[in-house]
Amino acid sequence: MIYSLESGLPALIQEIPHQPDYRIWRSRISDSDYEAIVNYLDSLIEGTEVLTSSWIPGSDWTGTPFEPIYYACRSDVNAAAQFYGLILWDLMMRRGDCWSFGRYEKAGIPIRGLTYFNIDCP
Repeated sequence: MIYSLESGLPALIQEIPHQPDYRIWRSRISDSDYEAIVNYLDSLIEGTEVLTSSWIPGSDWTGTPFEPIYYACRSDVNAAAQFYGLILWDLMMRRGDCWSFGRYEKAGIPIRGLTYFNIDCP
């Protein structure tokens, strides 16, 4: 489950942002490829307390579970990055544990992706 902490009180989020784009990209990827991506991400998340989305896939997706994302987005690197982020968002939203998120910097430079952190369930 994903909670926004912006208001100071946990607010459960139950929708994927950018749904029109997500639906188009999702329609271009097979269920088995999507499931492989989700299972791989879920295995990386299990047991962690903090993760940054953009640090997970690396820069070369060739031969990884993430490669089909690139083709589903018609080889558009920026669209693929966004679709990947939405897949992770959907997974985090459906997990049984509780997470929140934010945008942060490293050494004064904004991190491109979201950083998720495990929270106690409200």
